[in-house]
Amino acid sequence: MKQSYCTSKRFTSEDVELYAKLTGDYNPIHFDPEFAKNTIFGKPIVHGPLVLTFVTTLFAHELPGPGTVYLAHDVKYLKPVFIDEEITATLTVIEVTDKQHILIETVCKNASGENVITGIARLKKM
Repeated sequence: MKQSYCTSKRFTSEDVELYAKLTGDYNPIHFDPEFAKNTIFGKPIVHGPLVLTFVTTLFAHELPGPGTVYLAHDVKYLKPVFIDEEITATLTVIEVTDKQHILIETVCKNASGENVITGIARLKKM
């Protein structure tokens, strides 16, 4: 098994719209520039859980890979992700147990190198 994996993605306004359609989360902080201008962010932001789906997709396809079951994730949302901002996700294996449980550190950074989401995920490889 790979010990780490890193890749990048941009979240577009279309991604945000599709996520809202699936979840029903139409909070104006994600869609209304006038509303967002008057918040601490100053402009619309991507839904935090949408960014996290970038990480969970990597669990299924890259590390540990197909057959992975997502059991738990201690996540910290540290900074906003803005629409069309490139985010780099790095997954690093920190422990593999004899019961096929895998602990993976997850770190998402913005283009400035700042952590936007961090966490430790517990997975099971089937």
